[in-house]
Amino acid sequence: MTTQIIDKNETKTDVAHETSKFTIGAVMTLAGMIGIWAMACLIGGLASGGIGGLIKGFISAILGN
Repeated sequence: MTTQIIDKNETKTDVAHETSKFTIGAVMTLAGMIGIWAMACLIGGLASGGIGGLIKGFISAILGN
């Protein structure tokens, strides 16, 4: 004769905590991608105009000249 045993395990999940972890991960991923894009733009600006052209372009963009 065989006896069947049913075992119930309950797992309590805090949905707010899991949502916060996902949101923080998504925001950090996007921040990293924006940082990589910014570095690529900076390197492209340096390659096309040199440091002087980059500074001149930055100042003219700020002042609107």
